[in-house]
Amino acid sequence: MNGSLNQPVSVLIGIGEEKEKELNQIGLFTIADLFQHFPYRYENHEVLPIDQLRHDDRVTISGVIQTEPAVRFYGRKKSRMTVRLMVENILVTAVFFNRAFLKNRIKRGDTVTISGKWDKYKLTITVQDFKQGAPDPTKQLEPVYSTGGNVTVKQLRRFITSALAAYGEHIEESLPSSFLNTYKLPSRKESYKAIHRPANKEQLKHARRRLVYEELLLFQLKMQAFKRQERLSSKGCIHQFDEEKISAFIKELPFSLTHAQKRVVNEIMKDMKDPLKMNRLLQGDVGSGKTVVASITMYAAYLAKAQSALMVPTEILAEQHYQGMKELFKDTGVVISLLTGSTKGKARKEVNAAVESGDSHIVVGTHALIQEDVTFHNLGLVITDEQHRFGVEQRRVLRDKGYEPDVLFMTATPIPRTLAITVFGDMDVSIIDELPAGRKPIETYWVKHQMLERVLRFIHKEINQGRQAYVICPLIEESEKLDVQNAIDVHAQLQQYFTDKHVGLMHGRLSAEEKDQIMEAFSECKIHILVSTTVVEVGVNVPNATVMLIYDADRFGLSQLHQLRGRVGRGAHQSYCILLADPKGETGKERMQIMQETEDGFALSEKDLELRGPGDFFGSKQSGLPDFKIADVVHDYRALETARQDAASLIKSKDFWTAEEFQYLRNYLKQSGVLSGQKLD
Repeated sequence: MNGSLNQPVSVLIGIGEEKEKELNQIGLFTIADLFQHFPYRYENHEVLPIDQLRHDDRVTISGVIQTEPAVRFYGRKKSRMTVRLMVENILVTAVFFNRAFLKNRIKRGDTVTISGKWDKYKLTITVQDFKQGAPDPTKQLEPVYSTGGNVTVKQLRRFITSALAAYGEHIEESLPSSFLNTYKLPSRKESYKAIHRPANKEQLKHARRRLVYEELLLFQLKMQAFKRQERLSSKGCIHQFDEEKISAFIKELPFSLTHAQKRVVNEIMKDMKDPLKMNRLLQGDVGSGKTVVASITMYAAYLAKAQSALMVPTEILAEQHYQGMKELFKDTGVVISLLTGSTKGKARKEVNAAVESGDSHIVVGTHALIQEDVTFHNLGLVITDEQHRFGVEQRRVLRDKGYEPDVLFMTATPIPRTLAITVFGDMDVSIIDELPAGRKPIETYWVKHQMLERVLRFIHKEINQGRQAYVICPLIEESEKLDVQNAIDVHAQLQQYFTDKHVGLMHGRLSAEEKDQIMEAFSECKIHILVSTTVVEVGVNVPNATVMLIYDADRFGLSQLHQLRGRVGRGAHQSYCILLADPKGETGKERMQIMQETEDGFALSEKDLELRGPGDFFGSKQSGLPDFKIADVVHDYRALETARQDAASLIKSKDFWTAEEFQYLRNYLKQSGVLSGQKLD
């Protein structure tokens, strides 16, 4: 923005000391702030033909008064005034509540413009706004702004109009002319004027399109410049390994890699050979084969004479990875160690000694990996499974045990690409979007609570055939606020129903040790039915479990339901997911229907994002989402993707750092604290 736009709002006529304080309280300090305080909606005063007006909509009509106003008083200080006007040769009744004072201002023969709620059956409009004269074609779309304190929408309209008149010509262009021409975007000056004072819907659409793209491009430039600087600030590890040995290792696997796994392995191998530090997020649906990709990556590090660490959230998961990798690496010479909270005494000392000397090539563990007594000989690769389960500080401590190791984060949570681009903009993202051949699809059914008896009979039948079942509840104990089944009550009920079976109970209030004991018993088939809260959402592999029953399934998001469903379907037997729910609203019913129809976690996550919004998707406390002024990452995902690609090409382009037309963008990045003045090429 031009320097004159950084002047305080008090330079505008009508804004005194008191009003300036009130504007400051809602974040408006300068003229630029006023320009960037975008409307969140518009009141549509467009006058449409009567046959196009929809029942119960807020509409605007214009006509000539045909009758004198009739006023009827009722109650205390309440009134109802009616008047009839001719609109397109049709008599329409206008009803004014508690506005008897208008009686003397309305005369037969006057032309008036009225906005309000339309009743198409009675040809009646309940008046909200009224003005004398014909409609003003320049005010068809009136902006509505967020306000606070004593600041009103009308005041903001007046102040912003005044600011545009006085300083609108000082708005400088921020985008290169090549972008404006390629995407047919209006200028920044035109866009600011049109977003606040649109002449019509078409002009508003183009103004918003331009400002959304600008905001997302600047955000992506900031993120990618930061990522590039971070990578260049350290030399990283150049892993030199024999690619033929990697290929031979892959050929010896007891199964073939999917095309998606091969693509991701190639992306990671390229990163590892690069002198810049790898910082990559690996997304893969439940059962897509992320662990095998991680194993190949660790084998490459081993060939490059570097150690690897794999940190997972639970001991039982660490044990499973450890056993699986021992089998995978049995003929390779790779030495694997397991380090968890349960590794104590002499065993712990032996593991620590092997890690410190370099005799141990791969260490699989939990938080125990970041304890002070763990010292690596040459840590070159850090892999974190379900990385959102660990704090930033915990992940940093593990990284710091090596000298700028390559970092790979893995998650089975299918984060929509839209959000991955936004939230993980400082990482490269790899996606395994294909399941291994031969996996039987999980059959998913939505049933009402009245069918519970039938569901329990089905579970009994599965258990009698040697299978096991999960039963998931939203809460631990009974809640007065929510009428949902809770784990403790359900556990008691199922114990009475399955008298000949062992019904276990697990929830978040148990200690980590207690949870591991219960999961171990379930893995060993000592527990037939496990009643649990969502603590089983991520983690263990129990191939014998074939039924997932979810109580009050409409209380969960689609992505969470999909994660829970992924706990079954891991063995050779057909598996089932049963959603027990009586959703009240249409959205709840739609979500249950979607769950029955698709097993694609990424498709579900995109739909979940659409239905619930980004804040709900990640949780209000930890959304990680930037606070955009006009862009919406859900609805503007195409613009976000375009902005990401354009930002990437700009950051790589030498012209970006020399061309005069990019001066604004350079300044933006520097002011954002991203750059310290050096070139990034």
